Amino acid sequence: MAARQKSMSSSLMGTLAASCLLVTALWVQREAAVPIVSHCSLDRANFQQPYITNRTFALAQEASLADNNTDVRLIGTKLFRGVNQMTERCYMLKQVLNFILEEMLLPQSNRFKPYMQEVVPFLARLNKKLGQCHIECDNQNIQRNVQNLKDTVKKLGESGEIKVIGELNLLFMALKNECTRPGQSSEMDN
Repeated sequence: MAARQKSMSSSLMGTLAASCLLVTALWVQREAAVPIVSHCSLDRANFQQPYITNRTFALAQEASLADNNTDVRLIGTKLFRGVNQMTERCYMLKQVLNFILEEMLLPQSNRFKPYMQEVVPFLARLNKKLGQCHIECDNQNIQRNVQNLKDTVKKLGESGEIKVIGELNLLFMALKNECTRPGQSSEMDN
């Protein structure tokens, strides 16, 4: 009987030890796992390059001279309505950036030379770095706001395309403000 109890006790201890090991392994794995939201950030150094900053703002300035519609603002507080978390804002800007690149800038790449040839690849790199940015929450406000921007641009036609280019400085600043964190290291966006 004592041998049987000792055998059961050893078996129970083995099971308990294995369970503890499994729980510890899962805990370590969870701690080591990169949360989905970590991909919704950019290195602040991307926005501290004077040359590309100047080129982006010069492109926006040149396009805004051709913008006759001063009543509409695409990149502003209305875009962020109902989107309060920084990660959600960055995710939304990722979608806006993707739309602007694919639908506006790439087709217009022969305009506003030489700025467009330098700014488009820079924005494409930012877009690629945000490629893994996803969120796990209800994003109805995000989708609605992005769709409203797209609808407004399409409704304005060529004027909307010019307006988008004229607001690249606002997009640049929004990406800097919403997708970077002060003091962040350059390892975060690798």
